[in-house]
Amino acid sequence: MVGLRTLATGAAAAVAAIAALVAVAVPPPAHSAPAIPAPAPAAVTAPAPFVPAPGPEWAPAADAAIRPGVLTETAGAGLCTSNFVFTGGGRTFLGQAAHCAGTGADTEIDGCTAATLPLGAKVTIRATDGTRRTGTLAYSSWVAMQAGGETDPAACAGNDFALVEIAPADVPDVNPSVPFFGGPTGLDTGGLPAGAEVFGYGSPRARVGSGINAPLQPKVGAAAEPATPRDPYTHEIHTITPGVPGDSGAGYLDAGGHAVGLLSTLTLNSSEGVSDGLSDLAAALGYAAANGGIGEVELVLGTEPFTPEPPGVPLTAIAPPAGPGVGR
Repeated sequence: MVGLRTLATGAAAAVAAIAALVAVAVPPPAHSAPAIPAPAPAAVTAPAPFVPAPGPEWAPAADAAIRPGVLTETAGAGLCTSNFVFTGGGRTFLGQAAHCAGTGADTEIDGCTAATLPLGAKVTIRATDGTRRTGTLAYSSWVAMQAGGETDPAACAGNDFALVEIAPADVPDVNPSVPFFGGPTGLDTGGLPAGAEVFGYGSPRARVGSGINAPLQPKVGAAAEPATPRDPYTHEIHTITPGVPGDSGAGYLDAGGHAVGLLSTLTLNSSEGVSDGLSDLAAALGYAAANGGIGEVELVLGTEPFTPEPPGVPLTAIAPPAGPGVGR
C-alpha cells in the first residue's frame, strides 16, 4: 500500500509525494443518546425544531464570503481547501491541512521532520464573492510537533491540521455551515467503524489555475475495513471519486453530522484501488490544545441543519461506494 500525500497544489504544478502508510482500525462512534423513558400519551410533544448555533457575527449561509470549502493559498507553499470554522480567545479561525504550508520536497510528508513555513505566514483566503482576504497561519501541527520533539509515528504521519486566523474585519462575512450537507452538529470522538458513511466535498478536477469559482461537489464515502490496531490520528475512507490536487484539508462529517476529519492523503492499494486518508479532527484539536500554545479552540456548529440528502442534489451524486475494502 502506498500513500500519496500532497493533495495540496503548488503554484507551478501538482506532484504527488510517496510514503508508506498503514490502514487503521477504530472503535465505533460514541454518539448514542441516553435512554429516555417513554412519556405517557398525554405528555407526547412534537420534536423541537432545529435551532442553529450561530452568533450574531455569522453571515447568512447563502451569502457568506468565507465558509468551509473556500480555497486557501499559503504564500510560498500550497493551494488547499478549507474545512471547518473554529473560535478561541476571541479569535476566529478557518481550518486547513498542515501540509498546505509545507515547503520541502514532495517526498517530505512526515510532519515531524518535513520543512514547513513558520507561524505568522500569510494565507490568502479566496472568498466566494471574488475577493481575496488575508489570513495568518496561527497554528500548525507540523510546527508544534517539531518544536516539541514529537516521536510518535502515528502523530508524525497523521496529525495534519492547521488553523488560519481570519482578520477581525472579515469575521462578519463568515458562516460555519458545511456545503451541501449543513452542520457540523458537533465533534466526532468515537471514530469510524467499517462501512460507516461520511459526507464531505471536493472538486471534480484539479483546482490549479481554475480560480475562485472552481466548483465543489458533494462527496459521500464509507470507512474502509480496519486492518491494524487503532491509530487515533487517521481514518481511511473510500469515495466514488477520490480527492484531487487542491482538495487537501476538505472537511468530512459522520452520519450524524459530527465533524470527523479533514482530507490529508491518498492511498494506493493494488487490490482495493485508491482511498482517501482523513486526519482525525478530535485528535488534532486535542494535540493543539496540549501543545499549540493557542489555548482552547472550539469547533463552531453550523447554522444550517445537517442532511444526508441535500435538496436538489441527485441521489447518484451522493451514493456511497460499495467496492473493495468497504465493510468487508
